[in-house]
Amino acid sequence: MESNSIFLSLVLLHWQRTKRSFYALLSLLLICLLAYNTATIFCTHVIVPVPAPPASFLPENATGKSRTSSFSSSPKLWPAMQHLAKARVENLNRKDQNLVDSISRRRIKQATRRGRWRRRSMKLLQESEDSKLFGSRVRKFFRSDSSHSSCKFRFFMTWISSAESFGDREMLCVESVFKAHPKGCLIIVSNTMDSAKGTEILRPFSDMGLRIAAISPDFDYLFKGTGARAWYNKLKKGHVNPGEVSLGQNLSNLLRMGLLYRFGGIYIDTDVIVLKSFEGLRNAIGAQTIDLATRNWSRLNNAVMAFDRGHPLLREFIEEFAKTFDGNKWGHNGPYLVSRVVSRMHREELGLDFMVLPPMAFYPVDWSKIRSLFMGPKSLRHSKWIFAKLKQIRGHSFAIHLWNKQSRAIAVEDGSIIQHVLLSTCVVCNFSSLSVIKSIE
Repeated sequence: MESNSIFLSLVLLHWQRTKRSFYALLSLLLICLLAYNTATIFCTHVIVPVPAPPASFLPENATGKSRTSSFSSSPKLWPAMQHLAKARVENLNRKDQNLVDSISRRRIKQATRRGRWRRRSMKLLQESEDSKLFGSRVRKFFRSDSSHSSCKFRFFMTWISSAESFGDREMLCVESVFKAHPKGCLIIVSNTMDSAKGTEILRPFSDMGLRIAAISPDFDYLFKGTGARAWYNKLKKGHVNPGEVSLGQNLSNLLRMGLLYRFGGIYIDTDVIVLKSFEGLRNAIGAQTIDLATRNWSRLNNAVMAFDRGHPLLREFIEEFAKTFDGNKWGHNGPYLVSRVVSRMHREELGLDFMVLPPMAFYPVDWSKIRSLFMGPKSLRHSKWIFAKLKQIRGHSFAIHLWNKQSRAIAVEDGSIIQHVLLSTCVVCNFSSLSVIKSIE
């Protein structure tokens, strides 16, 4: 019994000593770890580049075993490193070549695009001998003489497309001008329509004694003394990017401003149907949309404008066009341009003599809802709406903008608002008004 107690005491004593040794060892390990971490934090690692070995050290240049070095201990190392370096150089060369090829392709594409812009511009900007007589031809046309009555209303349209594309819808709009203004005069400013083909197209009106003519424009004459003349000359030389938006559309935007500034009168687009006389309408432009909260206009449009000759607002439009032209933004040089300028005029309170007409004047239906004017009655309720809308348009609108881009392919349905308008605005009846209906149905 006593021997067992002694044995246990010895075991316990040994365990206590071993435990102290274990804790001592653990403490030592922790101290070492702490010292390593401290050295890692506070020591600065300096990377010393190793210079490339001289050519004489390379294995293939060794002439004997007497030339020994640390490199010679690994005879396979340098070929491997050379292969890796060569691969990296080839990879970099491929990347450089791809970059060069990409830049070359981009430059070729840009050059091709510039060439296309140049050709497209030159085709539209070609001036004929007749265009040099533009000013005198316009003045002669508007001048009263023994064989013609004076032009009580001066109307202008522009046409940049081919004469063959001047179709029934455009003819309808021409008819509507003379229906509401029998003593009016209309000049279609166009290179293509000022031709034998254009004369043939317009003959039904001239045969009735209506004052209509197609005359090629002279931009230099129209914009002499304005910033647009220099812009136009740059365009002809290919120094202006026409952009992705139709150049014809943008030239039409500029032309209408110049025509009214130089001669005064009324400009209308070829997709505008005139409903009643513009008598008493001076220095006016129409709002396309209004802010429902403030009832103030939020955007203007330049599809219909009536201004006196030399009006300062027209000059502002022309200068704005030349300064801010951007051929890649739809509407930037048209509706948005006139909106910018008029808004600025109001802010600066210049007191110019002009008025902004409400949307009902020229834009009774927004482009997003133009289909509603082409639809026939679908129900009794719809029939009542058509009747009420037609009455509203006839009572409050001078014209209807058809928004050709959105409506050209829409069929004119029987009993629709547009059908009623077409049948009431024809002059050369059974010629274009009915042709529009039949050709679309």
